[in-house]
Amino acid sequence: MSVQPMLGRISYREDLTPDLAILRIQPDDSSPVPDFKPGQFITLGLKLDGDDRVTNRAYSLSSPPEEKRYFELYIKWATEPVPGKFTTALFNMKVGDRLYWRKPAGAFTLEDKKADGTPDDRTLVLVASGTGLAPFVSYALHLKAAGSKRKVAVLHGARSARELGYRDMFEKMAKENPNFVYLPTVSRPNDPASQGWTGRTGRVESLLVPNGGRSELEKALGHRVAPENTFFHICGYQGTIDSVIAILQPLGFVSNRNRRKDGSFDIKIETYG
Repeated sequence: MSVQPMLGRISYREDLTPDLAILRIQPDDSSPVPDFKPGQFITLGLKLDGDDRVTNRAYSLSSPPEEKRYFELYIKWATEPVPGKFTTALFNMKVGDRLYWRKPAGAFTLEDKKADGTPDDRTLVLVASGTGLAPFVSYALHLKAAGSKRKVAVLHGARSARELGYRDMFEKMAKENPNFVYLPTVSRPNDPASQGWTGRTGRVESLLVPNGGRSELEKALGHRVAPENTFFHICGYQGTIDSVIAILQPLGFVSNRNRRKDGSFDIKIETYG
């Protein structure tokens, strides 16, 4: 039985760049958003080019499940190799415009238990490229709301400094919580949109490459990463995922796509963008 779409409206929009935005979508009847798990996605629906049929596309939620007023999305306008019809239509929408949505779903959720059912208290490292950051915003806000003591590191790679969405929020969280680490990096430091950037440069996977004995991640965490003490989530471009896995596999890390015989794994993957 198919799930019927519901009507919603855009209640907030923040354009970080001409092709990157944060949107909030509220149920049109102002009812609370349904329960969901951090890391899940919502399916949006639009009628494109006068077509009566509804075209759907899924987007990861950046808002945590504790936020009941709206769904928040972190979206990039797909312009290459050609502009995407759906995101073009979405980026042409303004506050108050209506669209369809379906209840959140998806399995890219937080792992808090090991294969044997015991609590997983390993350091949680969240590696994102571009808008692959969205589910990790939801993770971080949920863990904060739950009062979690688990050590968390967010590694975010973007082309320019202006594309480091949620940077202010993460920097504030890192200042307030000694168990929270935020490592942003920019791959195009000479881009005008990176003017004034004095932080790390390079692709996000470079933060995992040993330099002087330890990687930037290990220096920030204060310990070497190993399957016994660290669990990775990776969300972003396929190239990012492949590069991170190539670095971690020789260290004994196993992904959820290639679990051990006992069902255990140390890397959870979601391709995005």
